[in-house]
Amino acid sequence: MSLFRKKNVEHMLQASAQGAGLKKALGALDLTFLGVGAIIGTGIFVLTGTGAVQAGPALMLSFLIAALACCFAALAYAEFASTIPVAGSIYTYSYATLGELVAWIIGWDLMLEYGLATSAVSVGWSGYLQSLLSGFGIALPTALTAAPGAVPGAFTLFNLPAFLVMMVITALLSIGVRESTRINNIMVGIKVTVVLLVIGVGAFHVTPAKWHPFMPHGWNGVFGAAAVMFFAFIGFDSVSSAAEEVKDPKRDLPVGIIASLIVCAVLYVAVAAVVTGIVPWQQFAGIAHPVSYALQVAGEKWVAGFIDLGAVLGMLTVILVMSYGQTRIIFAMSRDGLLPAKLSKVHPRYATPFFTTWLVGIFFGLIGALVPLNVLAELINIGTLAAFSMVSIAVLVLRRTHPDLPRAFRCPGVPVVPILAVASCLFLMLNLAWITWVAFVAWLVIGLLIYFLYSRHHSHLGRHPHEH
Repeated sequence: MSLFRKKNVEHMLQASAQGAGLKKALGALDLTFLGVGAIIGTGIFVLTGTGAVQAGPALMLSFLIAALACCFAALAYAEFASTIPVAGSIYTYSYATLGELVAWIIGWDLMLEYGLATSAVSVGWSGYLQSLLSGFGIALPTALTAAPGAVPGAFTLFNLPAFLVMMVITALLSIGVRESTRINNIMVGIKVTVVLLVIGVGAFHVTPAKWHPFMPHGWNGVFGAAAVMFFAFIGFDSVSSAAEEVKDPKRDLPVGIIASLIVCAVLYVAVAAVVTGIVPWQQFAGIAHPVSYALQVAGEKWVAGFIDLGAVLGMLTVILVMSYGQTRIIFAMSRDGLLPAKLSKVHPRYATPFFTTWLVGIFFGLIGALVPLNVLAELINIGTLAAFSMVSIAVLVLRRTHPDLPRAFRCPGVPVVPILAVASCLFLMLNLAWITWVAFVAWLVIGLLIYFLYSRHHSHLGRHPHEH
């Protein structure tokens, strides 16, 4: 039964209130911007074209279905984040409700999800930056533009822009969360302005006739696109990983999580309506920059240039928030003894997990520079869906085991909403390729080996059960 030993929720809350090292510096607006920063990026700038080919103009519906699936999970997240405002997001929540082994699996899973997300986005960022630079007649040596074998017929060695952007973000995060969120807020402001510009200018070029037939591939196309578009919303979960650094977590966390999701859903549906109303959906096949392409077709070349700039900034914020979420989960796991103690050491001056931030930044920076990441992209998705399912189950467990725990925000419609969250996540997981499942299982096996050989014997909960 020691595999399912649980943390004491009351002790966790006491330790958090006493402030175990992390500085409380964030408010509701910071959290909303953090969420929007993580969500708007690759999804809207790259995946819109893929979705349009699958669903046609009904891509608008696909976005709504994906947002709904996320919303169920977000309500569960909001209850947890406001009830147990401790670093580590769902890893910490599952430790308190489902036990140590489940918590380890979740934490291990999230480490990979956030890490690969930063690597993948750094590669996308590199592509957009090179496209932007080529507009000014600047080109990098081909060998330094992509990972080995990433460009057919070209000799490439190392994706230098992808690596450098990871190093800049890592430096920012290691200095401090307050400084990082300030820069994040500015970049998110620019990014949202660019998206509003797309909607405002594009709306004048929309031809409603191009929305017919609305659903060229029927409901299958709509659900297929929704499975892809779900990943355009990933990111709101990283808001909860900031819990321990929030001034008033009980009020601000639910606001940050739900507000960021609503803002992005509205923007996504509007962008989908504009781009499919300007360009016939069939023409998006093979287009890697669908939003700026639509504005080019409309003859608004100046806006298209701004969109490239917005994409470059947009992806920066995704890397920032995902890297931030990942370091905080490793910090929490190390503090519990499941990973070496050095990983939860807080820098005396910057009050950040300095060593962990650099270790993770360099490792995933090299992955982004050396690995063509299209192979690993779906792996991010399966990890996230598994995590979303777990947090929804954990809400049901916590309601049963701690019915009297003060909850600043209560997930409505329990048990129906959490069950819908699990069902929608499993439905989307079943739509992923079999190779994704193979890779996911392999990663879990490695994680279980580490747990049984190291973590289980070093766990603070195992050594000092009464302190937890």
